[in-house]
Amino acid sequence: MSWRRWRARFAPVIQDNPITVQMLGLCSALAVTTSLSTAITMSIALSAVLLASSAAISLIRHFLPNHVRLIIQITVIASLVIVVDQILQAYWYSMSQRLSIFVSLIVTNCLVMGRAEGFASQHGLLASLWDALLNGLGYSLMLILIGALRELLGAGQLLGVQLLPLVEQGGWFEPLKMMLLAPSAFFLLGLLVWALRSRWPQQVEGEEFRPRLAELGVEDDDA
Repeated sequence: MSWRRWRARFAPVIQDNPITVQMLGLCSALAVTTSLSTAITMSIALSAVLLASSAAISLIRHFLPNHVRLIIQITVIASLVIVVDQILQAYWYSMSQRLSIFVSLIVTNCLVMGRAEGFASQHGLLASLWDALLNGLGYSLMLILIGALRELLGAGQLLGVQLLPLVEQGGWFEPLKMMLLAPSAFFLLGLLVWALRSRWPQQVEGEEFRPRLAELGVEDDDA
Protein backbone atom coordinates (compact mmCIF):
# COMPACT_ATOMS: atom_id res chain seq x y z
CA MET A 1 0.00 0.00 0.00
CA SER A 2 1.37 3.43 -0.98
CA TRP A 3 2.00 6.10 1.63
CA ARG A 4 -0.82 8.25 0.25
CA ARG A 5 -3.37 5.45 0.48
CA TRP A 6 -2.15 4.44 3.94
CA ARG A 7 -2.46 8.04 5.16
CA ALA A 8 -5.96 8.32 3.69
CA ARG A 9 -7.13 5.14 5.40
CA PHE A 10 -5.82 6.25 8.79
CA ALA A 11 -6.81 9.93 8.38
CA PRO A 12 -9.28 10.04 11.34
CA VAL A 13 -6.44 9.38 13.78
CA ILE A 14 -4.42 12.55 13.04
CA GLN A 15 -5.05 14.12 9.62
CA ASP A 16 -8.83 14.31 10.07
CA ASN A 17 -9.07 13.91 13.82
CA PRO A 18 -12.63 14.23 15.20
CA ILE A 19 -11.60 16.66 17.93
CA THR A 20 -8.80 18.83 16.48
CA VAL A 21 -10.04 18.97 12.87
CA GLN A 22 -13.76 18.17 12.81
CA MET A 23 -14.35 19.79 16.23
CA LEU A 24 -16.68 17.00 17.34
CA GLY A 25 -17.11 15.66 20.87
CA LEU A 26 -15.57 18.73 22.47
CA CYS A 27 -17.80 18.75 25.56
CA SER A 28 -16.48 15.46 26.90
CA ALA A 29 -12.96 16.28 25.75
CA LEU A 30 -13.01 19.37 27.96
CA ALA A 31 -15.07 18.06 30.88
CA VAL A 32 -13.66 14.61 31.72
CA THR A 33 -9.95 15.18 31.15
CA THR A 34 -9.08 16.31 34.68
CA SER A 35 -7.25 13.01 35.09
CA LEU A 36 -5.84 10.30 32.86
CA SER A 37 -8.09 7.60 34.35
CA THR A 38 -11.31 9.46 33.54
CA ALA A 39 -10.04 10.26 30.05
CA ILE A 40 -9.23 6.59 29.37
CA THR A 41 -12.57 5.40 30.75
CA MET A 42 -14.51 7.92 28.68
CA SER A 43 -12.51 6.97 25.60
CA ILE A 44 -13.33 3.29 26.04
CA ALA A 45 -17.00 4.01 26.69
CA LEU A 46 -17.45 6.23 23.66
CA SER A 47 -15.43 3.95 21.37
CA ALA A 48 -17.51 0.95 22.43
CA VAL A 49 -20.76 2.81 21.70
CA LEU A 50 -19.34 4.10 18.41
CA LEU A 51 -18.31 0.62 17.23
CA ALA A 52 -21.53 -1.09 18.30
CA SER A 53 -23.83 1.62 16.93
CA SER A 54 -22.00 1.79 13.60
CA ALA A 55 -22.25 -1.98 13.23
CA ALA A 56 -25.95 -2.07 14.16
CA ILE A 57 -26.95 0.82 11.92
CA SER A 58 -24.94 -0.55 9.01
CA LEU A 59 -26.69 -3.91 9.30
CA ILE A 60 -30.20 -2.44 9.32
CA ARG A 61 -29.58 0.47 6.94
CA HIS A 62 -31.65 -1.07 4.12
CA PHE A 63 -34.66 -1.47 6.40
CA LEU A 64 -34.81 2.07 7.78
CA PRO A 65 -37.64 4.23 6.42
CA ASN A 66 -36.16 7.59 5.55
CA HIS A 67 -38.66 9.62 7.59
CA VAL A 68 -37.78 7.82 10.87
CA ARG A 69 -34.13 7.12 10.13
CA LEU A 70 -32.67 9.56 12.63
CA ILE A 71 -35.10 8.55 15.37
CA ILE A 72 -34.10 4.90 15.03
CA GLN A 73 -30.41 5.79 15.00
CA ILE A 74 -30.80 7.80 18.22
CA THR A 75 -32.74 4.93 19.79
CA VAL A 76 -29.98 2.45 18.92
CA ILE A 77 -27.28 4.74 20.30
CA ALA A 78 -29.25 5.53 23.46
CA SER A 79 -29.80 1.82 24.15
CA LEU A 80 -26.08 1.13 23.84
CA VAL A 81 -25.24 4.08 26.09
CA ILE A 82 -27.57 2.72 28.78
CA VAL A 83 -25.82 -0.66 28.59
CA VAL A 84 -22.37 0.93 28.90
CA ASP A 85 -23.52 3.15 31.77
CA GLN A 86 -25.02 0.19 33.65
CA ILE A 87 -21.85 -1.86 33.21
CA LEU A 88 -19.78 1.03 34.52
CA GLN A 89 -22.05 1.48 37.53
CA ALA A 90 -21.98 -2.23 38.29
CA TYR A 91 -18.23 -2.79 38.04
CA TRP A 92 -16.67 0.63 38.70
CA TYR A 93 -19.14 2.73 40.61
CA SER A 94 -16.62 5.30 41.82
CA MET A 95 -15.55 6.05 38.25
CA SER A 96 -19.20 6.25 37.21
CA GLN A 97 -19.71 8.91 39.86
CA ARG A 98 -16.64 10.83 38.69
CA LEU A 99 -17.81 10.86 35.10
CA SER A 100 -21.24 11.99 36.28
CA ILE A 101 -23.66 12.58 33.40
CA PHE A 102 -21.06 12.60 30.65
CA VAL A 103 -21.39 8.88 29.91
CA SER A 104 -25.13 9.33 29.47
CA LEU A 105 -24.50 12.31 27.21
CA ILE A 106 -22.66 10.11 24.72
CA VAL A 107 -26.07 9.72 23.08
CA THR A 108 -25.89 13.39 22.04
CA ASN A 109 -22.21 13.29 21.11
CA CYS A 110 -21.79 14.75 17.63
CA LEU A 111 -19.09 12.23 16.77
CA VAL A 112 -21.31 9.19 17.40
CA MET A 113 -24.31 10.71 15.63
CA GLY A 114 -22.17 12.00 12.78
CA ARG A 115 -20.54 8.65 12.00
CA ALA A 116 -23.89 6.86 12.26
CA GLU A 117 -25.67 9.18 9.84
CA GLY A 118 -22.73 10.21 7.68
CA PHE A 119 -21.09 6.81 7.20
CA ALA A 120 -22.65 3.71 8.77
CA SER A 121 -26.08 4.39 7.26
CA GLN A 122 -24.51 4.35 3.79
CA HIS A 123 -21.80 1.66 3.97
CA GLY A 124 -21.34 -2.02 4.71
CA LEU A 125 -20.44 -3.62 8.03
CA LEU A 126 -16.65 -3.92 7.67
CA ALA A 127 -16.23 -0.41 6.30
CA SER A 128 -18.42 1.00 9.08
CA LEU A 129 -16.47 -0.86 11.76
CA TRP A 130 -13.17 0.39 10.33
CA ASP A 131 -14.47 3.97 10.23
CA ALA A 132 -15.75 3.72 13.81
CA LEU A 133 -12.49 2.19 15.04
CA LEU A 134 -10.30 4.92 13.54
CA ASN A 135 -12.55 7.74 14.71
CA GLY A 136 -12.65 6.17 18.17
CA LEU A 137 -8.85 5.96 18.19
CA GLY A 138 -8.53 9.58 17.08
CA TYR A 139 -10.95 10.73 19.77
CA SER A 140 -9.25 8.61 22.43
CA LEU A 141 -5.77 9.83 21.48
CA MET A 142 -6.68 13.47 22.08
CA LEU A 143 -8.63 12.76 25.27
CA ILE A 144 -5.78 10.74 26.74
CA LEU A 145 -3.17 13.32 25.75
CA ILE A 146 -5.11 16.21 27.31
CA GLY A 147 -5.97 14.15 30.39
CA ALA A 148 -2.34 13.14 30.91
CA LEU A 149 -1.10 16.72 30.60
CA ARG A 150 -3.73 18.10 32.98
CA GLU A 151 -3.12 15.47 35.65
CA LEU A 152 0.67 15.66 35.38
CA LEU A 153 0.83 19.45 35.53
CA GLY A 154 -2.06 19.82 37.96
CA ALA A 155 -1.10 17.14 40.48
CA GLY A 156 2.32 15.84 39.45
CA GLN A 157 0.97 12.32 38.98
CA LEU A 158 -0.46 9.92 36.42
CA LEU A 159 -3.07 7.28 37.24
CA GLY A 160 -2.60 8.09 40.91
CA VAL A 161 1.16 7.46 40.86
CA GLN A 162 3.21 10.44 42.02
CA LEU A 163 5.82 11.18 39.36
CA LEU A 164 6.92 14.68 40.31
CA PRO A 165 8.02 15.32 43.93
CA LEU A 166 5.80 17.95 45.53
CA VAL A 167 7.17 20.97 47.37
CA GLU A 168 5.02 20.15 50.39
CA GLN A 169 6.77 16.78 50.55
CA GLY A 170 10.26 18.22 50.23
CA GLY A 171 10.41 18.11 46.43
CA TRP A 172 10.63 20.80 43.77
CA PHE A 173 7.28 20.65 41.94
CA GLU A 174 4.49 23.08 42.74
CA PRO A 175 1.22 21.79 41.18
CA LEU A 176 -0.47 24.11 38.73
CA LYS A 177 -3.96 23.98 40.20
CA MET A 178 -5.40 25.82 37.21
CA MET A 179 -4.79 22.68 35.14
CA LEU A 180 -7.54 20.97 37.11
CA LEU A 181 -10.03 23.71 36.26
CA ALA A 182 -12.17 23.83 33.13
CA PRO A 183 -10.40 26.75 31.35
CA SER A 184 -7.13 24.83 31.16
CA ALA A 185 -8.73 22.28 28.85
CA PHE A 186 -9.58 25.06 26.39
CA PHE A 187 -6.01 26.36 26.49
CA LEU A 188 -4.47 22.93 25.99
CA LEU A 189 -6.84 22.04 23.19
CA GLY A 190 -6.15 25.35 21.48
CA LEU A 191 -2.39 24.80 21.70
CA LEU A 192 -2.83 21.27 20.39
CA VAL A 193 -4.87 22.46 17.41
CA TRP A 194 -2.27 25.16 16.70
CA ALA A 195 0.60 22.66 16.85
CA LEU A 196 -1.11 20.16 14.56
CA ARG A 197 -2.13 22.78 12.02
CA SER A 198 1.38 24.20 12.03
CA ARG A 199 2.68 20.72 11.23
CA TRP A 200 -0.08 19.97 8.68
CA PRO A 201 -1.22 23.31 7.17
CA GLN A 202 -3.80 21.47 5.06
CA GLN A 203 -5.89 21.12 8.23
CA VAL A 204 -6.57 24.87 8.21
CA GLU A 205 -10.06 25.71 6.97
CA GLY A 206 -10.44 27.00 3.46
CA GLU A 207 -11.67 30.48 2.57
CA GLU A 208 -15.29 29.30 2.40
CA PHE A 209 -15.22 28.55 6.14
CA ARG A 210 -13.68 31.86 7.23
CA PRO A 211 -15.87 34.79 8.27
CA ARG A 212 -16.21 37.57 5.72
CA LEU A 213 -14.86 40.56 7.58
CA ALA A 214 -16.61 43.08 5.35
CA GLU A 215 -20.00 41.59 6.19
CA LEU A 216 -19.16 41.93 9.89
CA GLY A 217 -18.23 45.59 9.47
CA VAL A 218 -14.52 44.93 10.10
CA GLU A 219 -11.81 46.20 7.81
CA ASP A 220 -8.91 43.93 6.89
CA ASP A 221 -6.47 46.35 8.55
CA ASP A 222 -8.45 46.17 11.79
CA ALA A 223 -8.19 42.37 11.81
